Amino acid sequence: MKKIKLIYLFAAIGFFSMMSCEDVLDTDSLDSYPSDLIFSDPVQLERVVYSAYNSTESWGLNKSIWWARRYNIEAGSFEAKFNFKNLNRLGLSGNGWNSLNVGDFRNKWRDYFLFVNEINQFLNNVDDSEAMAVNPEKVNGLKAEMKFLRANIYSKMIKMFGGIPIFETAFGLGSEFNIPRNSYEECVTFIVKELDEAAAILPETRPASEFGRATKLAALAVKARTLLFAASKLHDPATLPSGPLYDYAKATKWKDAADAAKVIIDLVGGRDLIATPNAAAYQKLFLSANQDILFARPYGETLYDFGLDVNSLPDQTQSPSGYGGWGLSSPTHNFALEFNMADGSTTSGASYVAATPNANREMRYYADLNYQGAMFRGRAVDYALATDASQADGLDSANGSSVGSSGNDNHSSKTGYNIRKFQDEELTTTTDISAGRPYVLYRLAEVYLNYAEAKAEMGEDAEAKIYLNKVSTRALQPAITLGGDALKEAIKRERRIELAFEGHNFWDERRWMNPANLGFDIKGLKWEKGAAGVVTHTEYNVVTRPWFDKQYYLPIPNQEIQKASALIQNDGY
Repeated sequence: MKKIKLIYLFAAIGFFSMMSCEDVLDTDSLDSYPSDLIFSDPVQLERVVYSAYNSTESWGLNKSIWWARRYNIEAGSFEAKFNFKNLNRLGLSGNGWNSLNVGDFRNKWRDYFLFVNEINQFLNNVDDSEAMAVNPEKVNGLKAEMKFLRANIYSKMIKMFGGIPIFETAFGLGSEFNIPRNSYEECVTFIVKELDEAAAILPETRPASEFGRATKLAALAVKARTLLFAASKLHDPATLPSGPLYDYAKATKWKDAADAAKVIIDLVGGRDLIATPNAAAYQKLFLSANQDILFARPYGETLYDFGLDVNSLPDQTQSPSGYGGWGLSSPTHNFALEFNMADGSTTSGASYVAATPNANREMRYYADLNYQGAMFRGRAVDYALATDASQADGLDSANGSSVGSSGNDNHSSKTGYNIRKFQDEELTTTTDISAGRPYVLYRLAEVYLNYAEAKAEMGEDAEAKIYLNKVSTRALQPAITLGGDALKEAIKRERRIELAFEGHNFWDERRWMNPANLGFDIKGLKWEKGAAGVVTHTEYNVVTRPWFDKQYYLPIPNQEIQKASALIQNDGY
């Protein structure tokens, strides 16, 4: 019998850990099931869908690479840098990317299209299957999930590459592989069509036992993000690079983006976000399922992100070194300065005192960042090196092992910051795992910011501020009253801070075409402890990240160009 090859990563077990252990562990032979059995049984078809959910993102940037399972794209953004030995994991230093080397982005093209092909195999066969005849309601729901997942893959890929080939038919041994790229606008149109079709079938909500599976709101959130990106400066025909692979010329682009977000807003009644009266409450938003999450990958209390590898979860990979953490993504001081003061003023104003950079900052500063003196897991973070014989080096410093740190000193922060967001401080150790902690992919706060940005671009400032302030005032900041270009900049700042370390900034700065936050001197704070334990700091350049305009997009992998001459390489490569 004909066999169907399924991508069934062990991480799928973790993703669907809401099922019983018996149900999950009974799927170990999926890759050898005959296709006639799979397509005759709705239960087996559902397991194929579970496998396809591995196409969504998680704590690691790239599961096919050891390092990249353990940090994400924040390490190449304005937010942070890769910390361990200042390694160039993302290929952003030197001369930047080339078609043979994109650092830990390698295999993304291949892996995403493998998922597309598996989804296409499902969609090409499901309509005429016995399973569809047996239970059409269930199987049509599974079909909608697969359309959602395929559209989500394409939405991510066009951020990386611009226009790419649109495949709706699965490849076989005799298939024609020399397929040209579709235009960027054709890709956006395809994504929107797929999501509209999926949203018409998917349920608006799901029971708690199905948290992590696609809903109508999830499909609409992907659509809203896709149209916001399409409307942005990077895709304006007047900017470079230009041409069909990059341009989105629709005259109604900002209205389309606003309308897409507004559909979601109307479905939730434009409600306020979950209240967070303090930093601890804000931090807990990311530790369990809640109504503000539109789509996420859930992890169970005994199962991990990558197999049984605790090092693929944030508590170990992002905690300071003195706690046994790896601190892989060090937030930049440049980014830390984006966080406002508690009174809503910026760090360029009189309220900010450079000698005490951690005092009187906005709530999210304390929820998102570990910094010198922050109380974390029962003690104060201490990056300071002793400059007086009466003092001891900090446990989290580059000499932490000399005073009893169990961590690797090479993992001490080069910038004087670590990521606190996503950390569960109720865990006994950084190698424990939370019960049901999600990796958030789409949430309501982003939709409100999407809508605010689109409305501001349309000149409808009053409407933009309503939804901008739903995000800002939830974080205990004063209402934003600005207009015009100042409002647009306030929306960008709010997006940087509210969505910090969630995989947005790397792409946002590109779509805004903001090279100042793409290539820059990465700043850090060097802490020292002198006589009587007085701690001081100096600002210094940790490393310089260069910028090349070609890096608005990744190159098409060279091996793909060689295999398919119809593919056109991206500008600059």
